[in-house]
Amino acid sequence: MKNTTLLRPALLLSALFCLAALPSAAQQAPQPAPAEAAPTVPALPALAWEPPALEPFTATYQAFYKGKEAGDATMRVTHAGGTQWRVDMQVVGRRGFASVLGLNLEQSTVFENHGGQYVPLSQSTVRKGLFLGKKVIGTYDWQAGTARWTGDLKKERTQPIPLQAGDQSALLLNLAIMRDARPGSAMHYRYVDVGRVRQHDYQSASATESVQVGDLSYDALRVARTNGGNDETILWIANGVPTPVRILQRKDGQDYIDLRLIEYQGV
Repeated sequence: MKNTTLLRPALLLSALFCLAALPSAAQQAPQPAPAEAAPTVPALPALAWEPPALEPFTATYQAFYKGKEAGDATMRVTHAGGTQWRVDMQVVGRRGFASVLGLNLEQSTVFENHGGQYVPLSQSTVRKGLFLGKKVIGTYDWQAGTARWTGDLKKERTQPIPLQAGDQSALLLNLAIMRDARPGSAMHYRYVDVGRVRQHDYQSASATESVQVGDLSYDALRVARTNGGNDETILWIANGVPTPVRILQRKDGQDYIDLRLIEYQGV
């Protein structure tokens, strides 16, 4: 498995070199500075951030449900040819009552990549469990300018939804965040999925932080949804990794579903 190189030590070393150079610079300029002048503080070098290119990959996550290990998840991006792509997510509950509680979930979105803009074409969600099973299919008809879902959902959510440029499905939000996130950046998306429209706003941290995921440590950027109310979504993304290294959903202040990356590879 590819391990992301940690960048924080490099920043600290650069800072030390800058500070070590100050005394010699003072000897070369013997004229004292005016008493009221503030000392010049060397700026830390900006962290180079490179969003990943859209490329096929398969990522495996360890899945936790309410803080307990409950199964695993797989995210896969495939190229169907030309501008058409597909992203799939499968969450499989394997322990305890995870499957009964509805942790078994399959989602997919077929989309087109138009110069870096991800345009959804179709979407499906299949939820499996011992006492339940639901399937929903959605179509984004850009010529008609509407999206519509059929299947196991309430009647009011089968009504057509007017589309707007930039609309994203649930799965495309992950890829869009990977594409758009920068340290300190704010991101705004219109979520159109399973018969609903929601505004999703996210904020990136100003700097990366060390994140432990299993046996690996990543220098990752924390990206959090800012308008979810009691339903929080937090992603951690790292340079050189095409998918979030961790995805955490919290409800009412408690961890709900937690996906932690354990392996990824190009296809």
